[in-house]
Amino acid sequence: MSKPLSFALVAGEASGDLLGAALIREIKQHHPDARCYGIGGPMMMAEGFESLFPMERLSVMGLVEVLGRLKELLGIRKQLRETFVADKPDVFIGIDAPDFNLPLERMLKSAQIPTVHYVSPQVWAWREGRLKKIRRSVDHMLALLPFEAKYYQGHGVPVTFVGHPLADQIAWNPDAVSARNALDIPVNKPVVALLPGSRKAEVARLGALFLETASLLRKQQPELQFVVPCANEKRKQQLLPMLEQYPDLDVTVAVGETSNMMAAADAILIASGTATLEAALHKRPMVISYKMAPLSFAILSRLVKVEHVGLPNLLASKPCVPELLQDDATPEALCEAMIKALSDNSWRSQLIEEFTGIHQTLERDASALAYGAVMSVIGKYDATV
Repeated sequence: MSKPLSFALVAGEASGDLLGAALIREIKQHHPDARCYGIGGPMMMAEGFESLFPMERLSVMGLVEVLGRLKELLGIRKQLRETFVADKPDVFIGIDAPDFNLPLERMLKSAQIPTVHYVSPQVWAWREGRLKKIRRSVDHMLALLPFEAKYYQGHGVPVTFVGHPLADQIAWNPDAVSARNALDIPVNKPVVALLPGSRKAEVARLGALFLETASLLRKQQPELQFVVPCANEKRKQQLLPMLEQYPDLDVTVAVGETSNMMAAADAILIASGTATLEAALHKRPMVISYKMAPLSFAILSRLVKVEHVGLPNLLASKPCVPELLQDDATPEALCEAMIKALSDNSWRSQLIEEFTGIHQTLERDASALAYGAVMSVIGKYDATV
C-alpha cells in the first residue's frame, strides 16, 4: 500500500487562509488520508490542517514594520525548512506572503521538493526583478487574475489561471434582507460595513479612522447602522476599546460574518486588500482606504508602477471605486465619499455591471483547477502519481 500524500502549505493572513481551506477541502475529496500541515489559520485548521506556528506571526505588512520582526520571521522560516526537508512532503504550496514563501520555496526546490505558489506576487505592479527569483523558486504559479497568467506566460513561468474561490462561493445577487435577518439587525434601516483590515497593524491605523468616519456619517444620516466583521477574536478585542469612544454609534461586531455583513451593507468602507474583491463580488459600492508607516508609504509609492491599488479598479474596464490613501484618508474625505456611495443610484448601477463582469471572469472552480495543477507538478517529480 502506498503511503498517504503529504501537502505542506504556508499561509500568512486571512485571505490566504481562505484559499488554503478551499484547496485542502478539494485535496481531501480526492485523498481523505492526506496530511496537510505547515502554517495556516482557523479556516484551514477546520479542514484538518496541522499548523506548526500561529498564522498571525507571519501577518505583517510594510517595509519598516517587517524589520522589527525580521529575526523572528527568519527563525520560523529556518524551522520550517528543516522540518520540510526532513519530512520530504510531496509538494510545498506557498499561499501569497511572497517575501516569506519565495525564499523558502527556493530552498525546498533545491532539495527536490516540488513547489507551487498560490497567488501571484504583484511583479506587474512593482519589483519586476523578482521574476528571476520566481523562476528559480517555483515549479508552477497559480494566478487568481487573468492578466497575471498572461504576464507569466510571456516571461516563461509555468502558470494556471484558476480564478478565485470566492467567485465560486458568493451568490450572483446576494440577499441583503436574509443577511440582515441572520445578523439580527433591522432590515428597514441603511447599513454601512466597516472593514479596517485583518492585521493588527491595519486595525491600529484604520480602526479609529473608520469609526470617526462612521460618527460623521451618522450625524448626517442618523438612521445609519454599522456592521464590523473581524478576522478573528484578537482583532475583535483590539477593536472593542475603540468602539467605547463612540457610544452613540449603532454597531454590530462579529467574528466570521464577513460575507453576511457585506451582503447586508448598502455601502462598504474598506481597507485595500483581498477583501475589496469580496466586496466587489457582493456587488456593493465601496470606498477603499489605507494607511501605513510614513516611511514605508514613501518608499512603496516610488516603486509601484500602477495608478490604482484596489483590486476592483485593477480588474474593471475602467477605474470605478474611490481610493483614499495615507494623507488623503481623513474622516471628512472618507465621509464625503461614503455619502456618495450611499446615495448615488446611477453609480451603483454602473458598479453592479462592472462587478458582475468581474464575477463572470473569476468564477472558474478555482480550487479544482488549483488541485489539478498541484497534482500535475507532483506527477512531474514522481511518475507513479
